[in-house]
Amino acid sequence: MKPLEGITVLEFSTMITASFAAMMMAEQGARVIKVEPTEQGDPMRYIGSSKGAISGLFANCNRGKKSIRIDLKQAQSQALIADLAAQADVVIHNFRPGVMERLQLGAATLREHNPRLIYAAISGFGTEGPLRDAPAYDPIIQAHAGFTASQGSGEPVFIRNLMCDKITAYTACQAVTAALYHRERTGDGQTIDVSMLDAGLFFVFPDGFMNHTLLDDDVSPQPLLADLIYDITLTSDGGLTLSAGTEKQRAGVLAALGREDLKNDERFATFESLVANMAEYRAILEAEFRRFTTSELIEKLIEHDVPCARCHSYDEVLGQEQLAANDTISEREHPLMGNMRIIKSPARFGGTRLQPGDHSPDHGEHTAEVLDEFGISAERIARLIDSGAVA
Repeated sequence: MKPLEGITVLEFSTMITASFAAMMMAEQGARVIKVEPTEQGDPMRYIGSSKGAISGLFANCNRGKKSIRIDLKQAQSQALIADLAAQADVVIHNFRPGVMERLQLGAATLREHNPRLIYAAISGFGTEGPLRDAPAYDPIIQAHAGFTASQGSGEPVFIRNLMCDKITAYTACQAVTAALYHRERTGDGQTIDVSMLDAGLFFVFPDGFMNHTLLDDDVSPQPLLADLIYDITLTSDGGLTLSAGTEKQRAGVLAALGREDLKNDERFATFESLVANMAEYRAILEAEFRRFTTSELIEKLIEHDVPCARCHSYDEVLGQEQLAANDTISEREHPLMGNMRIIKSPARFGGTRLQPGDHSPDHGEHTAEVLDEFGISAERIARLIDSGAVA
């Protein structure tokens, strides 16, 4: 039995935050109903490589769900959602603040009829303040939350990945499951607000802002971890990364390179002098690294107990023996998309890897099926379809 079996989630979303959060719940056993507009649906369906009118990005964030098409602007559609929410455990959305309220689907309205409902609202910047209604995309949040400042290069640099979207999804998923636990003990539902800005800053703060944490005047400043241990080391045929954070490991690097003489160089002999002359030290090592191939250097670094790794290409990442040992990757046949690769949910429960949910749904694939499951009469479904309220 998966841990969230018996939980029903209604998801209203565009793009990643709410979609990815709801998919994690689906992977853990929840029944997730993805409510999409009647026309084009979630725009994520059309971004990136695709087959069968479904993109790889959409598939990676929406497997294990059922899709229904509903025109939320119609009053009868809003009444229908209220009826579904009365039987649901969780509603999650990432619409801008005020949108669900204007649709008569806000937390106060839906929880009035279902006090046990967990209502999770994801926004870009929060429900108050000067940026309340500002559009929120991952690069925008990275800039506001300090990701571009924390890369250690001296100039603003993006993490070229939808980092804040996915961090927010994890935050929302954890908050929902915490609220479900609270409900188990008290019987009461919850209204949850999560902003991408807050989730992003909370995530990057422990190490990225460690020098902006202590506020007294007598604090001793130190370099960020990013300035000390996050570097790509170029070799004669590629690149690797290594972490030499202790004196023993730094000595191991020099031994691997055959440059133990640098230990006695007064410029680098103590930690303080090493930090003061870090640029010069790195320049010397960079020239030494280029004398070796990646494989040669990794062998020497491992011999001297220095943590290191080859900087893998996409294909090399997926081909790692460790991932095979972890049973991380699988393949499946999608009825519309053909053969596809799937990364399994990372958490094991009782030592068992959760198996991926069903395929990501076609737009509106399950409308009639889901409404029937919720006890909506055939006559009402027919009227909703005739009016264009559902499709």
